[in-house]
Amino acid sequence: MNATLKRTIEEAVLPPLVALVVALIVGDLLILAYGQAPSAVWRLLIDGTWGNAYGFGQVLYKATTLTCTGLAVAMSLRAGLFNIGAEGQLAAGGFGAGLAGLALPAGTPAFLAVPICVMAAMLCGGLVGAVPGALRAKFGAHEVIVTIMLNFIVLALLNYFVSAKLHVPETLHTPGVHAGGLPRLSNLIGVFHGSAANWTIVIVALAAVAAWWFLFKTRAGYELRAVGLQPDAAEYAGVNVGITWRNALIVSGALAGLGGINFVLGYKGYYEDGFSGGAGFLGIAVALVGRNHPLGVVIAALFFATLSQGGLAINAMVPKQIVEALQGIVIVAVATSVPEVRRILRNAVSKSGGQH
Repeated sequence: MNATLKRTIEEAVLPPLVALVVALIVGDLLILAYGQAPSAVWRLLIDGTWGNAYGFGQVLYKATTLTCTGLAVAMSLRAGLFNIGAEGQLAAGGFGAGLAGLALPAGTPAFLAVPICVMAAMLCGGLVGAVPGALRAKFGAHEVIVTIMLNFIVLALLNYFVSAKLHVPETLHTPGVHAGGLPRLSNLIGVFHGSAANWTIVIVALAAVAAWWFLFKTRAGYELRAVGLQPDAAEYAGVNVGITWRNALIVSGALAGLGGINFVLGYKGYYEDGFSGGAGFLGIAVALVGRNHPLGVVIAALFFATLSQGGLAINAMVPKQIVEALQGIVIVAVATSVPEVRRILRNAVSKSGGQH
């Protein structure tokens, strides 16, 4: 077997599969505790997700957003940084796409409108990511604290803009976009029976391929990974660590912002306050389970999207909170084995010990 392919399987495919096995074992125990047969519950979950056209379409829709936020967190972790701000970056990207779609004249050709809206989403997400990147590079401010606080600031500002300036009366969303909308898959190819899955999935798939190419086939990606492994050694070799950290968080924010087009352009056709619904935070879990590899992130996004949609399907037999418990167990089980997380935690502990 090709060495690169073998390494890819070990890094990107095996961890999500192990996570799936862990979830099945723990899930069996929880289902038995509620007096239900695990086989019947799992069958219902599969039937409600991958087993019917609408459910599978919803899985794809949710996985599309999670892939973006997962890639965002993975990119920062590869650089030795922990981006907790994907929630705000995702919302900012959706807002930027919505503004661009509103500003463009009605009837703007899709081949112009869609790229403009996509660039606006990535630009807004990247700008939010640039703030902790610049503060980390210039002043050494810890990105975890900065990105957490930025979530509250960005979401509050967007809420103000929508509620005070741009909202449709008696709602918390903007008017519908004039251009740049992405058709649902069900409208074009007659599948998925009215689910929210749309052509954003193609754009995000290309973004995942681009992220893989950047990380493993470019000099900048090599430098980013080198900084994440050992910043002092990378600096000694001539890499500007501060600029690499800044750029990593800008790219991370842009990837998270890209996820905003899934809802704004592909589903509702307008920006709505609170549309992110925790997808930015769940992106942390997606990145960890996917071991910060773009292919692993895609697989992990499908896994968590299946659990999310499946929780609705099994609610008739067991509480849907079982799915949330499974997500937490999987995250803890996998996070402790991710090298970047162990390294960040070890550095945090050593710094804390040095201050006492």
